[in-house]
Parts: sequence; structure tokens; C-alpha cells
Amino acid sequence: MASDQEEDEFLGFSDDEGDDTNSDSDYDDDEATQNAESEVNAHQIGDFEHNQQLPDLNEVGQEYAHECEVGPQHTSGISDNHSVPFLFDLNMPTQQEFPPSPIHQTETEQNHHKPRTPRINNELRLEILLFLLLRKEKHSDELIHGTNRQAVIKFGYTRKKIRLIWQRALAHKAAMDSYFYNSKYHNCGRKRIQVTYESIASIGMGDRTTIIDLARMLNLSPTTVWRMVKRKQIKPHSSPLNPGISEECKMARMKWVLGLLMDYSIPNDPTYYSMYDFIHIDEKWFYLTQKSQRVYLANNEPFPHRKGKSRTKIPKFMFMAAVARPRWGQDGQCEWDGKLGIFPFTDAVPAKRTSKNRVKGTIETKPIKSVNQIATRAMLINYLIPAIKEKWPPHEGEKMIYIIQDNAKAHILQNDQEWQQHYKQDGFTLILTQQPANSPDCNILDLGFFRSIQSLMHKKMPKTVEDLSGAVTEAYNELHAKTLSNVWMSLQYVGNEILKHKGDNNYQLPHNKKKILEDEGNLPEQVKAPRWAVNECKQLVDEWRANQ
Repeated sequence: MASDQEEDEFLGFSDDEGDDTNSDSDYDDDEATQNAESEVNAHQIGDFEHNQQLPDLNEVGQEYAHECEVGPQHTSGISDNHSVPFLFDLNMPTQQEFPPSPIHQTETEQNHHKPRTPRINNELRLEILLFLLLRKEKHSDELIHGTNRQAVIKFGYTRKKIRLIWQRALAHKAAMDSYFYNSKYHNCGRKRIQVTYESIASIGMGDRTTIIDLARMLNLSPTTVWRMVKRKQIKPHSSPLNPGISEECKMARMKWVLGLLMDYSIPNDPTYYSMYDFIHIDEKWFYLTQKSQRVYLANNEPFPHRKGKSRTKIPKFMFMAAVARPRWGQDGQCEWDGKLGIFPFTDAVPAKRTSKNRVKGTIETKPIKSVNQIATRAMLINYLIPAIKEKWPPHEGEKMIYIIQDNAKAHILQNDQEWQQHYKQDGFTLILTQQPANSPDCNILDLGFFRSIQSLMHKKMPKTVEDLSGAVTEAYNELHAKTLSNVWMSLQYVGNEILKHKGDNNYQLPHNKKKILEDEGNLPEQVKAPRWAVNECKQLVDEWRANQ
């Protein structure tokens, strides 16, 4: 039948194989063909002997007959005497695609990355030696039985390593020498290039302004010099331009610092006043924006484009700031932040004419054209004195407060006639005091407070002059009281540097790790001055007065 014939062709049978009976010629032809194929395969493979019968895949397929059944077991065209051929499923992966079983993996493949015992350090080596010494026999250098095994279990090192530490200690004992437990690991590897002090100091300052220039002068690569900078073998330095100091100014600076020391503490234990009755005031220009502003952008983010009418005429305001030393409670809480206020030198004036930005008569904020004694006197009387009476801690009672300012011509003195009418109010006595000339490091605001305010102000990105005034005020109020307190501490350390250098300013601003001292509970409220520097400066000041 047609259906039976098609099924036979699908299963791979010929026309003669469809019958139940087969002729002798058919069997002879099949046997000859199988023998010829077996000879060829055996010759090619080489694993079988000559004329050896190869295994029949159909016989292998009979083991999986339950997987290869198609339709009923007995059909009209298929005989029971014939085996069903093995059918391959093309959707199943080949045997090579299956992951190898972990059973067949060798030990080397399984433990390819064997954990390595960490290198023993000097402290651990000494600890092992002390462990062994505690388990030594009394009148002998032998260890108690089982000590090495206990050390291996406790420290995780081999018996050989433990034994070497003990033998090394015995060798030092025999040589009547102390035990030297340092290893020689630091001698391993490539030796670092050493640069002497003379080789760098002999180079001119102009030839070592960049890493590339310094590397060229030292005949090294820039990467090597950069690594030396990271290891602090070479330190970068930005040299500021300091004001010139005359001999008279040096004497004035020394007298100023000596006046900050408590009289009864000199000369045995010179200590600074707590400075809780000091107020520092100063003026500063705040610009609407910087000429160059550094920001970090995302990938493919467009660059911000800033515009201005002129790079040399950026809108600016002058502010006067007044600060005192913050007060802290016994529990470390801030009782008063010491901020008295920051006041702009501005006027509110109506617009004279209409423009695209505003109509005529609109009130605008304009900076004062000239900040002179009239402006500063009005600022002190109208703004500073009311702020002191309002914000000063009430529990301190009546106080004599010293207002410290620099020697600018716009500042008034204590003997100013109009000031004399206002410097005593409501139990407060306000004394105007001038700091030494050419000494910005003697003022809290110039020492670091203004810089902190300016960095916070530029983060707000003000757009107009009205926004500038608000941004400066917000930055002043947002600055933490701990920052202001740290600047007051730095002022006392700066006084020590002035005494050490005999009134000169050729020193770096001291960094005394105030945060670490505070965390340890060792941050002093009043800093002590070096006795030798105080005695030498007092002697110099007395000699200078005698010669005048």
C-alpha cells in the first residue's frame, strides 16, 4: 500500500525489505557490504583487528526502543524480526556540549587556586615566640611535648615555621644577643630610586614648578616623581606673597601676642586668655560669581555656558562681619554659636528710569560708592551694637568687650567723638582695639572664617545682586559653630608661631589635628605658649623699649 511504502521509506527500508520473506541474494549482498565496510573502518580506525566485526548501531538503538517507538508495535509493513533504527533528536545538545562532571575533574583542576597562608608579620612572630616561651621546660631549652602542635593549631602555620622561630631564638640566646624578630621581606623586590635632599635643593625654583620640569632636572620619569610625591618624599608647596614686616612691626606683633597671655601665668606656665570677651570685625568684598567655576558633569552632559558684561567688572558687595568665640556646654552642646551678624554696605534706592529689567521707581539694592569712616561708624552704631545687646549670652552679665579691627583708614578709633556717646550701653562697655599692622593672621575672619563663607556662597550660584546678599547671609548662618571655634583655636597656635619666629611671618599656618584631639577628649580650651619663646620675646621687647 502507498501508506506502508511511505512509512518504509521514512524508516530507511528498501522495497525488498518490506516483505516478510527475503531472498538468499539479499542476504549475500548485505553480508558482503558489511564485511567491506568493516574492513575499511577497521583499517582507518586502527583499534580493531583485521576482519573484526564492528558493533551495529541498530543493536545499540534497541536498548532505547521505548524512546523510538512510532505508532503500534506491529504494522502491516514492519516485521517483528527487524529492529527499529536509532533516531537522533536534533534539538538535543551533543555530548560535548554538556558540562563535564565534577567526578571526572582532576585534583589539580578542582584546587587550581589554593588559598595561600598569609605571610607572618613581625608582631605575630613575637607573639608565637612568647607562646613558646611560656611552654618551655624550666631548666632546659626544650619545649614541652605537644607545644608545636598547639602552636600550629592556634596560629595556623606549619611545624617547620614554628620550629624555625624557636631555633632562631635559641641561636640569639647562644650568642648572648637580644632576639631580633624582624624579617628580611623589605629587602625583596626592585629597589626604589632614592633622591637626596641636596639633589632637589640645588635645582633653581623656576626649574621645579611642575612635575615634568622636576623629573627632567632629576633625570627621572614623571611617573617616578609623582610616586615620590604620593609617598611624601617630595612635597608640593604653593608659596603665597606675604606682607613685608619691618622691625617696628615685629615688635608690635610680639607685644600683641604677649598681651594675650595671662599675666600670672608668665614665666612658669604661659597660657592664653580664653578670649570670650573678644569680638573680631572685618570687611570683605563678595563677588557675584567667579571668573572660573569648577564643576563635575555627567557623560555627554552639555557644558554650562555663563555670560557676563565684563570679566573685570563683576558685581560685588562689601560686607562687615562680626564674630565672637562660641560657647559650649558640659555635654558638648553649643550654647551660643558666636555669630553676631554680617552686614552689607548697600543702599536701597529707586530706579531713575525705565529699562527692560524694571520700571522707573522700583527699589533697587546698590552698593555704597565709598566705604569711609562715616559708613563704618554708622555700621558699628546702627547694626553692631544692637546685635551685641540682642545676641550676647545673658547669663554672663555686664561685660567689657574688646572689638578688634585692623588698621584700615576707614576704621574709627576709640577716641572718636560720636563713638564715645554710644560705647557704653545697658551694662556693656565696648572698647575698639587695633590689631598689629600687616597682620591678617591675627584676625579670626582673615585667618579662615571668610574663606569658609565664600566657598559656601559660591555653591548657591546667585544670579542677581539681590541673590548675592541673600547667599552671603545664608552661608554665614549655615556655617557650623565648630568651624568658628576651630579658627579661634588656630589663632592661639598662630600666636605661638609669632613668638617662635620673633615677630616675623616666615612660618606656615599650624595644623594641630584639632579633630583628633577633640575625639580623644584632649582639645584644650586655652593653649599654652612655649616658655623659652615667651622669655626671649619679653627680653627683646624690653631691650627695644630701652633703646627708644
